[in-house]
Amino acid sequence: MSTSATEASPGKSRKAPPAAIKISDAAAKRINEVVAKATKPVLGVRVSVAAKGCSGKSYVVEYAEDRRKFEDMVEHNGATVFIDPKAVMYLLGSVLDYRESKMESGFVFENPNEKGRCGCGESFSV
Repeated sequence: MSTSATEASPGKSRKAPPAAIKISDAAAKRINEVVAKATKPVLGVRVSVAAKGCSGKSYVVEYAEDRRKFEDMVEHNGATVFIDPKAVMYLLGSVLDYRESKMESGFVFENPNEKGRCGCGESFSV
């Protein structure tokens, strides 16, 4: 008995595509902290890109109360990040990190797609 070319071979499975972004340990820890302190039930945070700022695009991180249609979901160390489908093309290969210093703290994106960033660091261009 022969198998057709369209049938999968036993024991072989397709490898899942890589996640659109990676989440650092520090970002996962901070996401877990803010989700635990949320005043309403949330599943994690949502990452999107808005058209604003000097360079044209800005990252947006907000609470995610639900998973929206077509969103990618990335999990790391118990933290869940939902990615707006319109933002995926701008974020592919990025790392979401969280940094603290004496002067500031916040989520930071290490994005290989960025071609430029404004002087204040609030917006970017691709």
